[in-house]
Amino acid sequence: MRIARLFKIVSVFYRFGLDDFLAGRPKVGLLAKLFRLLPLPRDTDAPLPQRVRLALEHLGPIFIKFGQVLSTRRDLLPPDYADELARLQDRVPPFDSTIAREVIERSFGQPLADIYAEFENVPVASASVAQVHRARLHGSHGQPGKDVAVKVLRPGILPVIEQDLALMAVLAGLVERFLPDGKRLKPREVVAEFDRHLHDELDLMHEAGNASQLHRNFIGSDMLLVPEVYYDYTRREVMTMQWMDGIPVGQIDRLREAGVDLKKLSRFGVEIFFTQVFRHGFFHADMHPGNILVAADGRYIALDFGIVGSLTDTDKHYLAVNFLAFFNRDYHRVATAHIESGWVPRDTRAEELEAAIRTVCEPIFNKPLSQISFGMVLLRLFETSRRFNVEIQPQLVLLQKTLLNIEGLGRQLDPELDLWDTAKPFLTKWMNEQIGWRGLLRTLKHEVPQWATTLPTIPRKLGEALSGQTTELVLQGYIQLMREQKTQNFMLKLIALLLLALLVILLTRGVPG
Repeated sequence: MRIARLFKIVSVFYRFGLDDFLAGRPKVGLLAKLFRLLPLPRDTDAPLPQRVRLALEHLGPIFIKFGQVLSTRRDLLPPDYADELARLQDRVPPFDSTIAREVIERSFGQPLADIYAEFENVPVASASVAQVHRARLHGSHGQPGKDVAVKVLRPGILPVIEQDLALMAVLAGLVERFLPDGKRLKPREVVAEFDRHLHDELDLMHEAGNASQLHRNFIGSDMLLVPEVYYDYTRREVMTMQWMDGIPVGQIDRLREAGVDLKKLSRFGVEIFFTQVFRHGFFHADMHPGNILVAADGRYIALDFGIVGSLTDTDKHYLAVNFLAFFNRDYHRVATAHIESGWVPRDTRAEELEAAIRTVCEPIFNKPLSQISFGMVLLRLFETSRRFNVEIQPQLVLLQKTLLNIEGLGRQLDPELDLWDTAKPFLTKWMNEQIGWRGLLRTLKHEVPQWATTLPTIPRKLGEALSGQTTELVLQGYIQLMREQKTQNFMLKLIALLLLALLVILLTRGVPG
């Protein structure tokens, strides 16, 4: 079976002339020439990036999804390839509803009629990994049951995925070995990252957990609705959640007819994004129009929670510093923030990185702010980062992709949307909360449980240190202790170290010389 699939891949690559990648390569030049002698039809009129997209579409759902993931890696791909791959659409025919019923009954170990009072055979949506049916739960105490959306995993998908992933890994190894830019592209790491994402999507309990977290984060929100998950009716292959009625966000004319305030809606999108990123550190990372509805009251409705991103406090801090520095065109601060965060190697010269960032940003900032794409600024920076061997973190790539989606959607709703004007007050307020006295109190509250275990050990460590070490070594040891405790607030560290230094001085004065 794997041999047949490999032959299919090779024939599709040949048909669309992807052997052009091998032309002129010393190691495989002869192979490329022999490849072209095969008596098979060729479709090579289109530009190479377009042919890559067409080849992936012909290879089916898993390769299409891989191309979609690859399109987000602007730090690795040339812009024309990334733009072309971003056009890939996951159009997959639905599987038979009889099979969907069998999957549900096998998952719950009981007849479908005992689980759902009603179940519509025709799916409302279908993709490569799963499809969605509308259903209704049984009522109780004379009350009608709730309308629900039932997501059912495509049967037999795991062997297909494993087979294609194994072949992708082989192809990635060949790319790394034979293409001159192969090692920098890190093809095997990209395939491994895709492997992780795809296997997460194969467990609908994982998606249910993501949905529940977002639901909790936005309970009572006047901007975003997230459906509730019904865990009594959810398993690895079946997820049941609240049915949400709304207008697809891409249908602008219907939104206008419904009286939705499009300008307000576009601002909501920006605020939702920054709330997820900076308040929660947990964001929906697949916010394309197919996953968003608009409720009758003008709120967004989020759907499909298979891909989410998360950020550490350090990530959030440096992102806010970078964004605010961009607003103020302080390129030196952008450069130093990249170095401090570890996003670029420590030995990078700040002046060189600053010059590269200025080269990218200055032409952009010559436009009115309302015409500047925030997402494109990040995109250009990722492309520039290749010069500095930047290891772009996966969560930041997801962030950039999501920001591009949100910004594009916002300007589709309101062409005059000034994302910068909407975002800056939010970021300024967030930074003030983080670095002011409120931030210090919040950090102290968070760190108290760790300090409760750390403080009792200080006398013993001081006694050990004073028996033979210098004061300098005492302080170095305590700094290391603080690192082990993973405290990240600078002022808190500074206060602790000053108190410790005072304690050391007092103790050493009382110790006989």
